Amino acid sequence: MRLEYTERQNKFRAEIREWLAANVPKQPLQSFDTEEGFRQHREWEHKLNGGRWSAVTWPEHLGGRGVDLIEWLIFEEEYWRAGAPLRVNQNGIFLLAPTLMEYGTEEQKKRFLPRMAAGDDIWAQGWSEPGAGSDMAAIRCKAIRDGDHYVINGQKTWSTRAVWADWLFGLFRSDPDSVRHHGLTFVLLPLDLPGITIRPIKQLNGLPGFAEIFFDNVRVPVENRMGEEGQGWNVAMATAGFERGLMLRSPGRFQQTAKALVDLYKAEEKNVDDCSLRDAVVKSWMDAEAYTLATYATAGRLRKGEHIGPEASTNKIFWSELDLSMHETAMRLLGPRAELMEGSPDGGNIGHWLEGFLFAQAGPIYAGSNEIQRNIIAERMLGLPR
Repeated sequence: MRLEYTERQNKFRAEIREWLAANVPKQPLQSFDTEEGFRQHREWEHKLNGGRWSAVTWPEHLGGRGVDLIEWLIFEEEYWRAGAPLRVNQNGIFLLAPTLMEYGTEEQKKRFLPRMAAGDDIWAQGWSEPGAGSDMAAIRCKAIRDGDHYVINGQKTWSTRAVWADWLFGLFRSDPDSVRHHGLTFVLLPLDLPGITIRPIKQLNGLPGFAEIFFDNVRVPVENRMGEEGQGWNVAMATAGFERGLMLRSPGRFQQTAKALVDLYKAEEKNVDDCSLRDAVVKSWMDAEAYTLATYATAGRLRKGEHIGPEASTNKIFWSELDLSMHETAMRLLGPRAELMEGSPDGGNIGHWLEGFLFAQAGPIYAGSNEIQRNIIAERMLGLPR
C-alpha cells in the first residue's frame, strides 16, 4: 500500500516543514518533569500557538487551522521528523480537547480551548486512584452535589503533569450509592483551589513526572461539569478512545524511533554477534509502517463521520508494545552501554535510548493496562454487556 497526497496536502507539508526549520529550538529543552523545563515547554506552546500550529485540527475561531485528520497526521510526521519538543500539554490538546468538542457546551469551548492552545492552561489527567488504576469503574473519589457546587473528597494518583499543571480533568463518583460505571461525573477543576494537596511521585530517573492529588472538601462550580451528572463514564470513554485509538500516539513518533533504531544498528553492526537483532530491527520498522497505515485508515473512517470503537483497545496494545519492543532492541544492541543515562559521561548520543526505554516500560500500563484492553476486546467479541 502506498500513500499519495493531494497538492493541497503537499503544500501544507511544505509550510509546516519550513516553519519548524525556522523555529524549533537549536538546543534541546530541559525535561518538562523539571520546573524550568516545564516553563520552557510552556513557552514553546506559546510559540506554536503564535504560528497557529498548536492545534491544527481545531476551528480557526478557537485557535486552530480547521484542517482534517489526514493533514494532522502530516503535521505530526513533520513535527517528529524535525525533532521538535515533546508537547507538555498533550493531555489537554490531544485528549481533553476532542472530548470538549463533542460533549462541552459552547461556553466551555470558548472558555477553555483558546487558553489551552496558547499554553496558558496546562492540563493534568485525574483517572487513577489507589485501588482503581486501569479499572476506572472502581473509582471512589467523590464529588457530591451541594447546590451549585460539587464538594470533592478523596485521592487521585499517577496524575501526569500534575506537579506544575494548572487544571485537572477527571472522573468522580457523584452518586455515593452507585457501583461500577454508574453514578460517575466528569469534572474540570483548577489545581490551585483550597483543599487540594499535590505530592510529586518520582520516576526511576528521579524526576517527578507524576503526582498524587488529595481533595479535602474542595468546592467546584457545577458549570465545570462536562456532560450530564452521572453520565461521566460515557464522556471518559470518549476521552480514552482518543487516547488509545488515535491522537495520543501519532505514527510519526514511532516512524522516527524506527529510523533511529535502523541508524543505531548500522552504527553497531560490526559489534553485533546475535543475528536475531537484525530481524528485530527490520520488524520494528515494518510494524511502525503498519501502524502508520492503520492510523491513516482510522482517520479516513472518522472523516466519513464514523467513530472510534472498541478497536481503540487493539490499537493501544499495538503501539505500546511496539514502543517497548523498539527500545528493548536498542538496549540489546548497545549492550553494557545501554545503562548510560542521557547527559552522563560517555553517554554521547546514545543515552536517550535508556530514557526512552524507562518510559516505554510504562506503555502497557498507562492509557488503560493492556490486560484490561484484552478483556475489553474479548467482551466485545463475545457480545458480553459491560
